[in-house]
Formats: sequence, C-alpha cells, structure tokens
Amino acid sequence: MKKQINILLVGLASVFMSCSDVEEVSALYPEYEEVKELSIVDKNATSETKALYSNLWAIQSKGFMFGHHDDLWYGRKWYNEEGRSDTHDVCGDYPAVFSFDVAEIMDDRYQNPENEIRKRVALEAYERGEVLIACAHLNNPLTGGDSWDNSSNEVVKEILKEGSPTHLKFKTWLDRLANFALNLKGKNGELVPVIFRPYHEHTQTWSWWGSSCTTSDEFTSFWKFTVNYLRDTKNVHNLIYAISPQIDSVQGRENFLFRWPGNDYVDFLGMDSYHGLSPVVLTTNMNTLSRLSKELKKPCGVTETGVEGIQRDGVPEKNYWTQQILTPVTGQFVSMIVMWRNKYDPSESESHFYSVFKGHASEKSFIKMYESPVSLFSADLPDMYTMAEGMNVK
Repeated sequence: MKKQINILLVGLASVFMSCSDVEEVSALYPEYEEVKELSIVDKNATSETKALYSNLWAIQSKGFMFGHHDDLWYGRKWYNEEGRSDTHDVCGDYPAVFSFDVAEIMDDRYQNPENEIRKRVALEAYERGEVLIACAHLNNPLTGGDSWDNSSNEVVKEILKEGSPTHLKFKTWLDRLANFALNLKGKNGELVPVIFRPYHEHTQTWSWWGSSCTTSDEFTSFWKFTVNYLRDTKNVHNLIYAISPQIDSVQGRENFLFRWPGNDYVDFLGMDSYHGLSPVVLTTNMNTLSRLSKELKKPCGVTETGVEGIQRDGVPEKNYWTQQILTPVTGQFVSMIVMWRNKYDPSESESHFYSVFKGHASEKSFIKMYESPVSLFSADLPDMYTMAEGMNVK
C-alpha cells in the first residue's frame, strides 16, 4: 500500500519527477470552493450509494483513481482466472475502479452464461472496496443490429412511443438491468452501488442513440425516461448516473454539456477521450472538466481513454504512463481515469489493448505512475462506502 500524504507533498513529488518522464506541470491542486453538501439524482439512494458519491467528490482533491475495463475478467494472455488482473500482475495491486458492460445483461443476449462472470468479478471488486462503473453497448432494439447499427433515426422515437413494440421491448431490457442491480449485494446483504453511464459517447455518430440518429430533445427525453423508469418505477436506488460525451480534441464547455439532460438527471460528469498521444489535449480538456465539476458541484472523471496497442507508429510507447497520463492529470480535479480493455489474445495476433500487462515495454513507466502519490489504486482507497468526513449528500 502506498503511503497517503497531503496535497502539498503531492505537489512536491511532482517537482522531483524526472523531466525525461514527466513534463513540467502545475504542482499544486487548484483552489476551489469548499463543498460540504452534494445533491444526488436519486433522493432515496441507499446510504452506501450516497457515501460513494461523497467520496467521488472528496477524492478529487487527493488524486485520481486508476481504472481499467474488464480488468478482473480477462487480460492479454489469460481468461477468467479468479483473482487475476493484468494490472495486479504488473504492480501488485488492483485498479481502484472496475469498469464493465451491462448490455448483455439487458438485451437479447441476457442468457449469456458469461453474465455470471460479470457479476462475480464486480462483487470481487466491491468487496475489496473498489468502485464499479458500467457502460452499455446495447443492441439496436428496432433493427436487431448491434450498438453500431446507426442505419435508422427512428429507434429512440420508437422507444419513447408509449405502447410501441420497441418501447415494450426496451422496458423489458431496463427490467433486466433493474433485476441485476437489485440482486447485486454485498456480504452483509447491502445493495452494491454502481456508477451507470448509459448511452455513452452520444456526441458521436457511431451508435443508434448518437448524434446522427437522435435530436437533442429525443436524447434528453430518452435519458430522463431511463432514469425515471429505473428510479421511480423499478425502485432501483443504488445507481449513480453518469454522462460521458466523447471529447477527442480540445473542446469548449458547450461540448461537455452537449444534449445535457439537466442538473436533476446527471450525477457524474464523464469524458471518453481517445485523443491519441497528445497530452496537451487531455490536459486542456481535464481543465474544462474540472471547472465544470466545481461549477455544477458534481464529481467528474475520464471514463474511457487509451491508445490501442500503446504505441506510436508501431513502436511501443515506453513512457506512456508518465508522459501521457500522469503528467496531464497532475493538478487536476478529477476522480478517475479509466483505461479501455485488454482483449484476450494469447497469440498476440492483434494489438487491441489499452492498458499495461506483464512484458509490455511500458511496464517501468506504469510502475512510476503507480508509485506516484497522485495515482490511487485499490489499496490506496479510503472506505468509499462510508460518508466522506464533513460531507452530506441529499
């Protein structure tokens, strides 16, 4: 476990990092208005959910939680080995944030036996005190295609049309999510909180819920319908609702608030960032995200990022973690940075991986990031499910 130290020492640590690894950055976290009370979308959220929400805010002044999608389920060269993790293989600790996908729990793939693995590893992460965040690459409920089937701009229209076959089908999908959430319980029978980020990357055109297939009114109505149905109809009270536009180049405030459903319907400000090897872009956009977090009094984070293959023009990027992640995030006010998945590929026939694994050229850089007091892994976390000191969530 890394020693926890105060923000001043965090700043000093950044000063003494090797200039060859870490660019010169602002050492101290910026001044911000002290916030003692937060407002959550679900006023009937469980005590553990409200506590997690308070800690997502409080931890932003200490550093960032490192996360990785499907980290506990499979890795570059292994599959479904209990307790295994590419991250743990490298640094001896687990990610602070475990990201997973609930689409196959919800849609017509719901009988997939691998859903039991999803549930098991999610509970493993929770029992260690880690944070769960879930996206949903849902199939197209109108056409039967996948998430990337953007051939029709009628999908969300039909979902919102009361009584239509697509509306009824989609409610069944939400019913399955509700059933999953209401049966995701810790050892003491408590409901496990999950940060849920539906309809992610809605700024893009690739999905059936994206910007080319929906109007602004349709998207915001769809978002509100989802929250209202889960919270009010199905009585699911262990979800934190996160929005996550994809921001790959330097963008202004309006892009982060693209098709904003309203302050009463969003808990967490996410950003999916596939900006390549451009730390200036990430730094600038995290500055904007940090400012919005303080303005709206909602925690924030980078909910997906990475470079496929961790390489530049086919050459492994050895200093990736210090130069491309640690440098941009130092001094920011974000709760997490979550890397996309490492596809199981034991023959290494492809380069579909976004985080470190044993034997990759960026291992040493990753260890430097891990050892930084700015980065928080599983063993570094406070009790995320007890209300942060001095905080209140209403």
